[in-house]
Amino acid sequence: MPVTLEAIAKAAGFSVSTVSRALTNPDYPVNPATRQRIQEVARAMGYKPNLAARSLRTDQTNTIGIIADDILSPFVPPIIRGIQDYLKQYDYLSLIVNSDWDPDIEQDAINALISRPVDGIIFVESSHLARNESLQQSGKPYIFAHRLFGSTIQNSVVPDDHYGATLAVRHLVSLGHRRIAIINGREGWHSAERRYEGYQAELKAQGIEFDPALVQWGDWEYEGGYNAARALLDISPRPTAIFAANDLMALGTVCAIQDAGLRVPQDIAVVGYDNREFTRIVRPKITTVSMPVYEMGRTAAELLLKQIAEGRQALDEIKIKGQLFIRETCGADPSQQTPEGVDMATVTRRVLLRKDPDR
Repeated sequence: MPVTLEAIAKAAGFSVSTVSRALTNPDYPVNPATRQRIQEVARAMGYKPNLAARSLRTDQTNTIGIIADDILSPFVPPIIRGIQDYLKQYDYLSLIVNSDWDPDIEQDAINALISRPVDGIIFVESSHLARNESLQQSGKPYIFAHRLFGSTIQNSVVPDDHYGATLAVRHLVSLGHRRIAIINGREGWHSAERRYEGYQAELKAQGIEFDPALVQWGDWEYEGGYNAARALLDISPRPTAIFAANDLMALGTVCAIQDAGLRVPQDIAVVGYDNREFTRIVRPKITTVSMPVYEMGRTAAELLLKQIAEGRQALDEIKIKGQLFIRETCGADPSQQTPEGVDMATVTRRVLLRKDPDR
């Protein structure tokens, strides 16, 4: 049997109305000592609030929707984990919908969620309908986490890809490299464009002339990295280092170098991007820049709850910095190795949401 307010009132020695205000209305002026006593008794008795009844009074359900393009993507689960870890601090639940990269399915998911009692929506790797009319008209707050396409838009939490690329190039320059090639992702992708800009910017900052012959466009896949690396090996003089814009292409790059009878990193150094799990397993282990997926999820949830608490508003895009993980493909001194498992992702702009101590 669920614990009732009447039972708590009898055990705590207060009226039912006082107990109700203390447990269901944190804004009502209840004496702090009284509120604390009632909450302690309620916890001891195993009281669980009736969220359905609360939602009728407050128009909030403590539930948000998550729309993901592909829940099997290696980046989506840690983003969602970050979202849920943050939400559970505030007793929020999430409903997850997979849209399969289909704008029609995404539109159906938006319509389904805005017609249900959810307090807001987070789009994870989903941006086909960034300016969706029905979403705008619903009045529900929403946040994009890790958008893949299009230009900068408001209410987005994205990796600082420009910064991550500068980390990779700066590290290679510090090891004495001057002919640094790049194998970039697909043209038109937001992340590929930002990483390319970061590559060029860091070359300029280091006084290295940009050479378009050292640029190859891949497809984010192993084969694309392999083929692009083979093309770079035909250049004379060939590059001494290659920055691959993701780890799958970095793995293809390493294999192409080895198949050409060269060594990594002795003949050509390689740095990837994403910090995928396999980069710590293959040999040589791949030096890479981390994708701050978990922190993006937590930040997206933080921003959404702020909007729910304060009302929907336009927020500037927030960029989250990753970290360079030094391993074996760059030739750096092992003493520079970054400790594994240390989360050093930083947020270039944080919006803090104070937790209600009475909740």
